[in-house]
Amino acid sequence: MTNNLDALLTALYVKIDDEIGDTRWLGRPPQLTDSELVTLAVAQALLGFTSESRWLRFVDSRLGAMFPYVPRQPGWNKRLRAALPLIKKAIRLLAVDTDFWFDNHWIIDSTPVECGRSRPTVKRSDLAGWAGYGYCASHSRFFWGLRLFLVCTPTGMPVLWALANPKLDEREVLLAMLDREPYLATDRPSLLVIADKGFASKEFEADLAFRGAELLRPSFKREKKRKGESLLKSVRQLIESVNDTLKGQLDLEQHGGRTFEGVAIRVAQRILAMAAAIWHNHKTGQPVIRSLIAYDH
Repeated sequence: MTNNLDALLTALYVKIDDEIGDTRWLGRPPQLTDSELVTLAVAQALLGFTSESRWLRFVDSRLGAMFPYVPRQPGWNKRLRAALPLIKKAIRLLAVDTDFWFDNHWIIDSTPVECGRSRPTVKRSDLAGWAGYGYCASHSRFFWGLRLFLVCTPTGMPVLWALANPKLDEREVLLAMLDREPYLATDRPSLLVIADKGFASKEFEADLAFRGAELLRPSFKREKKRKGESLLKSVRQLIESVNDTLKGQLDLEQHGGRTFEGVAIRVAQRILAMAAAIWHNHKTGQPVIRSLIAYDH
């Protein structure tokens, strides 16, 4: 199997259609199936189209042989926003279909998802009450928006993810994610959760220990060196590279969402694109598992 965009889209379509397929039973079936919708959503993220109008024109002119019918921009937007549960199911489907799903090393980090900059935008936005002000340490600036919390394996394969108000405590968000699907942690013996200093807390570590997991994080200056801390430098590079894949290659910061549903589906769309690339690279035996170079043109 060749390692290019056409091969990825074909393999992804077959996988989604076989495992999930269409769940519509009443009324006239849509001209664009759910499997085609998911495949096109991945292609849009991989090719870097942040404008839906430009993307649909590109599909008409370049991908018409593979997708004979694509709705216009209003219909595409409506179908995509309604497909959030389907996108989430597809992310999990691809993750479970790889050896990485059984990895007992998890990396947890959060990254800002900016949703507005001007004060009038903050006041008028439909995201008010869900989004909020937070601080981005890597850019040394405040932002208004959300935080994306991502739990992934060292290869970058997503295990859990959530969008939350940046004012919420990072530890509380992670525990809420684990409470939603507790078996994910308990089914992995000797699970090691790798995080930064923001997750430091005796109560948090005790809660993880109750779930059978151990926390590996950098120590503070007043603390003794923690077990395994010497390995953290290389692991931190993995965390930053996963964020760079989402922001630098999949345009996470240019999501363009203006509503709750709009932001959520666009973030999920990019996480699915990364998961699809990792899944396909693993299946085709590529040396670099998270590389998107073969699919971005």
